Amino acid sequence: MALDALEVRADEVSELLKQQVLDFKREVDIYETGTIIEVGDGIARVHGLSNVMSGELVEMPNDVVGMVLNLEEDNVGCILFGDDTKVKEGDSVRRTQRIAECAVGDGLLGRVVDPLGRPMDGKGPIDNTETRPIERKAPGVIQRQPVSEPMYTGLKVIDSMFAIGRGQRELIIGDRQTGKTAVTIDAIINQKGQDVVCIYVAIGQKGSTIAKTVKTLEDAGAMEYTVVVASPSSAPAPMQYMAPYAGAAMGEFYRDNGRHALAVYDDLSKHAVAYRELSLNLRRPPGREAYPGDVFYVHSRLLERAAKMSDEEGGGSLTALPVIETQFGDVSTYIPTNVISITDGQIFLESSLFYSGVRPAVNVGLSVSRVGGSAQIGAMKHRHVAGRLKISLARYRELEAFARFGTSGLDQSTQRELHLGERLVELLKQDQYAPLPVEKQIVSIYAGVNGYLDDVEVDDTQRFEKELFEFLDIKNQDIGAEIIEKKNLTADLEERLKTAIEAFKETS
Repeated sequence: MALDALEVRADEVSELLKQQVLDFKREVDIYETGTIIEVGDGIARVHGLSNVMSGELVEMPNDVVGMVLNLEEDNVGCILFGDDTKVKEGDSVRRTQRIAECAVGDGLLGRVVDPLGRPMDGKGPIDNTETRPIERKAPGVIQRQPVSEPMYTGLKVIDSMFAIGRGQRELIIGDRQTGKTAVTIDAIINQKGQDVVCIYVAIGQKGSTIAKTVKTLEDAGAMEYTVVVASPSSAPAPMQYMAPYAGAAMGEFYRDNGRHALAVYDDLSKHAVAYRELSLNLRRPPGREAYPGDVFYVHSRLLERAAKMSDEEGGGSLTALPVIETQFGDVSTYIPTNVISITDGQIFLESSLFYSGVRPAVNVGLSVSRVGGSAQIGAMKHRHVAGRLKISLARYRELEAFARFGTSGLDQSTQRELHLGERLVELLKQDQYAPLPVEKQIVSIYAGVNGYLDDVEVDDTQRFEKELFEFLDIKNQDIGAEIIEKKNLTADLEERLKTAIEAFKETS
């Protein structure tokens, strides 16, 4: 009896084991891991990873992280955020099931970080941050509202004629060494006390140049509300490619929390070159000038993230100042025309103006803001301030060619316009890293366009302006304060401003 029971139990065990063997399915984990089959130039080709998503992070040996860009039939193309010499053919690659993300938050303020939000300034770890995807869909039309709030740069020539609003995308374009970066740094310095967080993204610049920019911001007290995202020329192309998207994600953190941010992408020409390098190494087909066919989309999806959000969405904003470098002033080449068509206007800096001493070297004829007056206060738009300035400068530029041959043969009205134009050009010159508050800009331009400089020598224009500010600071402080408070140049306020300028002229 006991033997029979043992036989039955053995049969059950045998049947159970047989069933388990039949039910067992040998699943090799080809979905979650892969093998490197080729590596070099910041690119790795991986066999396997059949379920991986485009934009997903993957882990490799020696703490090298990659991001999937190409999904092909028999392999996956990854860009590497690290030293590609630390990985080799045959190394295993593992999915993380996480989209590329970077650190965002107030903990980054005052720091220099890489595109993943890791510190590069030797000041220790960063606290008080969270992570966000580097790539995010831009807000839709319904989530936005029209740009109407000014984003002052502190530069008279820009704030008076090509005003930038919060949520706008204004391109800074010009040849190398014409002051493009200086314009953006002035704009950052001018945000002090304006409750605007600034993100400066340095793409493909020399490390010494980035260090100099950081020093300038520190000296001006601007680093306390600024994040510098550094991807120097020594960084691999994938890091240069990701840098502006990381900067946009850091700015979106403030935009989506009802606050205001300013992002500077310096510059997108080098960004396009980095993306071209990636694409060619990934064997993507080259298009015009060897740039890939989607280079327009690369920049448009970045710049579309700049927006002024609707009140229902918190009313925050992200303003973008992309920088583009031209060759010999040619704005009609591929990348400049792409970015011009994406942005809401451009500030064109001309090398001939720069070398003749007109700084900032803004070409008034080729520069434009497609938001313009909507982002200006009434006092600046006043017909006796910026309204008259544009007309006077436009006429001066037309007549300037005649003036080269001497002014003796010209009629009196033409001579008057040339006389005024020379002084206005001199008045709009400004020292580097010395932005002016908007009320002082209005006073300065008002004095210029209304004939108060007519009896002042051109070389004395800057001195006249400086002494006028000093006089008003002592005798008429209330005028500037009232301009800011009322935002309009009322008849009474204009009369008081006239009286103050005339009183200054009598004493000077």
